[in-house]
Amino acid sequence: MIAERMTKWKKLTLTLLLAGALLGPQTAAAHCDALDGPVVVEARQAIAAGDPQSLLKWVKPEDEEQIRRTFAQTMQVRKLGPEAREVADNYFLETLVLLHRASEGAPYTGIKPAGAIPGPIARADVALVEGSVDELANHVAEHVGREMRERFDRALARKQEADQSVEAGREFVDAYVQYVHFVEGIVAVISGDHAH
Repeated sequence: MIAERMTKWKKLTLTLLLAGALLGPQTAAAHCDALDGPVVVEARQAIAAGDPQSLLKWVKPEDEEQIRRTFAQTMQVRKLGPEAREVADNYFLETLVLLHRASEGAPYTGIKPAGAIPGPIARADVALVEGSVDELANHVAEHVGREMRERFDRALARKQEADQSVEAGREFVDAYVQYVHFVEGIVAVISGDHAH
């Protein structure tokens, strides 16, 4: 009922924030550091075009010169043949992703294989390409609503039996804690109290 009263803008904002919180750890683990992630895909395009300018947005200003220098070295080494090209490209990709991860405050653990990006995160990128987040927002909102209702239903059922015994009371407390912590997590996302 509360969701029905929210404006479309508030729903969209909430959905996007929840997506970030619910999927955030996965993002840090396998998105910008995946072969099919946005950083590597754009880096391959920049290498093909021979111009690193579009890649500078992925790093901090103080790392721009290192990217330009490493890119120039990569372009020179690529001329030595197919094996040198592969080594040079990999070195450049590793450098770019490492510096990008550092700019996010995230550890660098190597470049992940293609296909490692979780579905909802991949859909977030597709939404940007297609110019609409509606499908993803609806998917995340449905997921959050389902999870909240399941926790609520479990807590409510346990509450009705909580006074029958100490064990039943503890089952209620456990269900209550899970329900309330889920809601607290959502509130933390809405208020901006969450990590990247």
